[in-house]
Amino acid sequence: MLRPVVVGVDGSPESLAAADWAATEALRRGLPLRLVHAWEGLPSDASSLPELEAPRHRAGRLLRAAMDRLDERHPQVRLSAEQIARPAPDALVTAGAEGELLVLGSRAFSGLGGFMAGSVALTTVAHATRPVILVRAGRSAEDDHLPREDRHPSARTPYRDVVVGVDLAHPCDEVLAFAFESAALRCAPLRVVHSWHVPYAQGAAVARMSAVAGQAAEQGLDGMLRPWREKHPTVRIRELVENGRPAQMLQDASQEACLVVVGRRVRPARLGTHTGPVAHAVMHHARCPVAVVPHE
Repeated sequence: MLRPVVVGVDGSPESLAAADWAATEALRRGLPLRLVHAWEGLPSDASSLPELEAPRHRAGRLLRAAMDRLDERHPQVRLSAEQIARPAPDALVTAGAEGELLVLGSRAFSGLGGFMAGSVALTTVAHATRPVILVRAGRSAEDDHLPREDRHPSARTPYRDVVVGVDLAHPCDEVLAFAFESAALRCAPLRVVHSWHVPYAQGAAVARMSAVAGQAAEQGLDGMLRPWREKHPTVRIRELVENGRPAQMLQDASQEACLVVVGRRVRPARLGTHTGPVAHAVMHHARCPVAVVPHE
């Protein structure tokens, strides 16, 4: 049985942008699309009081409107929908665990060029067991593609790069597998970003240590990517290895990307929302959709 692409919808512009992105991704992967709307109300059989039934009816209307919109925009997608009377993070984590991936909307920052992940998205990402993609409001299909020669937007030109951040000290196959698959599905180049830094030093030692650290980073990245090049020979890889801050490098790379992929280490013993500093910064400030992939 095929796992669906799952998308959370609440009628907001950001959730509708997420639904459009999810529909395109479902078609790309040959998967069904499942819409989920969570509301903190009573189950349908809990009460017959009209005032307690109203939230459920509103949820139903919202889902029907979202399905009608997707039917019109993406008629080839196999759709299903479900309203869940549970807190949104719990409902989304549970629904996402049954899917191939989970797609959520994120509100755009005003004037800062990125987006912010609200409390629902942050909590969901921190507890999800499947990849979660965050899509900001206002994102269109043309944004994922290179402009035409006349600089006009187009959805028919090649895709922009898929970007993935890697850490040589903590390699994780799940993140690279998702990034390579995403690039292959789009026939897009994969830009692999790795940052390195040198300890504090003085004088001529700085340049010498920087040269050694940079060379070691390039060799380490080449070794990490070698088996993935063999698995995905058609994916063009562009390596970016620099002395810098990983979050800032990924944010800069997102300016011209169609997707940024970052990892989140699973820490089952810890409470609260923990996504890691790099993933947290990228979630808030990247210009394109962000995929957060959980890994051990």
